Amino acid sequence: MGVIETKSIRNVALLGHGGCGKTSLAEAMLYITGATDRLGKVADGNTVSDFDAEEAKRGFSLSASVMNMMWKDCKINLLDTPGYLDFVGEVNQALRVADSAIIVIDGKAGIEVGTELAWGYAEKAGLPRAFFINKFDDNEARFARVLDSLHDTFGKNVCPLTIPMVKNGEVTGCIDLIEKIAHVFDNNGRHSVEIIPEESMEAVEKYRDMLMEAVASTNEDLMMKYFEGEEITHMEAINAVHEGIIHGEIVPVFCGAATKLWGVWTMLDKITESFPRHTAKKNELLADGDDMEIVPEGEPAIFVFKTVADPFVGKMSFFKVMNGAVKRDLLLRNNTTGDNEKLAHIYTMNGKKQTEVDELACGDIGMVAKLTSTNTNDTLTWNKAFSYAPITYPTAYYVKAIVPLSAKDESKISQSIARMLEEDLTLGFENNAETKQMLISGLGDMHLAVLEAKLKTRFGVAVKYDEPKMAYREKITKRVDVEGKHKKQNGGSGQYGHVKIRFAPGEEEGLTFTVSVVGGTVPKNFYPAVEKGLIDSMAKGVAGFPLVQLAADLYDGSYHDVDSDEISFKTAANIAYKKCLEQAAPVLLEPVGDMSITVPESLVGDVMGDLNKRRGAVMGMDAAEKKGYTVVHATAPKAEIVDYPIALRAMTQGRGSFEYTVTGYDVVPANIASKIVEKYKAQA
Repeated sequence: MGVIETKSIRNVALLGHGGCGKTSLAEAMLYITGATDRLGKVADGNTVSDFDAEEAKRGFSLSASVMNMMWKDCKINLLDTPGYLDFVGEVNQALRVADSAIIVIDGKAGIEVGTELAWGYAEKAGLPRAFFINKFDDNEARFARVLDSLHDTFGKNVCPLTIPMVKNGEVTGCIDLIEKIAHVFDNNGRHSVEIIPEESMEAVEKYRDMLMEAVASTNEDLMMKYFEGEEITHMEAINAVHEGIIHGEIVPVFCGAATKLWGVWTMLDKITESFPRHTAKKNELLADGDDMEIVPEGEPAIFVFKTVADPFVGKMSFFKVMNGAVKRDLLLRNNTTGDNEKLAHIYTMNGKKQTEVDELACGDIGMVAKLTSTNTNDTLTWNKAFSYAPITYPTAYYVKAIVPLSAKDESKISQSIARMLEEDLTLGFENNAETKQMLISGLGDMHLAVLEAKLKTRFGVAVKYDEPKMAYREKITKRVDVEGKHKKQNGGSGQYGHVKIRFAPGEEEGLTFTVSVVGGTVPKNFYPAVEKGLIDSMAKGVAGFPLVQLAADLYDGSYHDVDSDEISFKTAANIAYKKCLEQAAPVLLEPVGDMSITVPESLVGDVMGDLNKRRGAVMGMDAAEKKGYTVVHATAPKAEIVDYPIALRAMTQGRGSFEYTVTGYDVVPANIASKIVEKYKAQA
């Protein structure tokens, strides 16, 4: 196959709620276009896009996969995305390089949470959108109800291009409203063209009028024609739909049944005729906020939007040619690292199947393996040094301690996790020195469950998850004067250290050490030993947590000319510290932080009630940027929001989101503190 020109390339992302049929639609498109010779099924685990062992096992997509096909001299790069909320990072990757998005809807379920979220993702990415109402052949599907709800929810520019054809009370095909013809399908998905039956004419007139109103709104001349009752010609309608989709003035709706191949043929035609190419937007956004003109014949520049850690192939970098064209053996500079990278072999992908090519034109999508210093979000160019706007990822707040199951696993875990962090930028990892735990953070329980499985299958590392420990701290609340004396005699020279220290709550984070000794009762050369003894002792408070904000004034003591040394005074300081803990009423401190929770207005009461149960405090509310949503500002202890990503998702059916930042420490209520201390002492 020769090089496909930019004008003949369509990059389309498939979005939608989990289980709506995105992967089945991708399979149907591949089969009809001849890219595959068999129709894979999700239930059988043999689809092109869900090729990962975990995807086949679980029966749904976990990552964005790239497929390509030819239809009427156009190349369609299809990006199938997960519908499950834990994998939204994969959706963001696909949308960054797509030029349009098709939102798939279950014809029986209608608009679901995933539909609304998909619309929001595509809108934020500035992409033209279309809907595909799937499973329209099912007796429980109600096309009119779903279309009306789309119209009401997403605006009047949502209009049908195809509608179901009903014959003798049964759905037997679909009607193309522009062409005004009916496509009738057999059991093998083959279709034939028929005259529209009389019982469908009323629906045709209704929905064609809706379409023509949307068409007319794209152009003043067409609007004049429409209001004057003149017929909008076939070519005028096609051109208006094409321009309307590109500029977001028309959101077309298709219908079909992906598993039966119904309605897919018609949609493929419209993708090639009317969906935008890469150059339709004319400019590409840069990381510094500027725009750069897209020049298909210009200098080559690629953007890496996805990385896969393959144990056999090595690191696979998926890229889009943003400018110019790229050829095999091309040498480019990574503008993030400054290193040169050679594209020794470039491939197009169909799921896991790689096809080597010599050249990819501007706008095309490919893969290159074994780039040494290139990661997701990197820009590679020839001469000019710039970077394309990076993919943004949500912050992962669902944290677990990750525990290797054996010494063999422990030796390999760091390297394996590093490979997974390259692949999935929504994961977070921290080796917490204070709690002595390795902490992994994800977007939810499913996200971390999949990570656990991938570590095992790809790298042979077996792990389990444990609850993360909180980095509690302690501080005293009273001023006390205490004495610490260390005296030891075993024959010969002994040990002697004696200090009197006034302890009080301090202003600084650590130890504030002062000396007010008069008359040399403690020699100056022992002051550092006393300070060091206190600092070492502060590693553990009465409950075993680090003590903070301690002020200590050494005001008196005594020494022995022969037996006193630094160790003796360090020990004396430790004795004084222990007495301080007994008398100065220490309290437990916990990390607390600020929260911003964005939820639908109707659910604000539920969120506030839940925050109260978590010892949170609502500080105020603002209107969110998204219509119908409110931002609740609150403070809450970190220990109480460990499971908040799961709880908020359940409360809001996935519509809510939040941000959390630890801002300091606060006193734990006594009844809760006693339970925490008891638990940690038992563990110790």
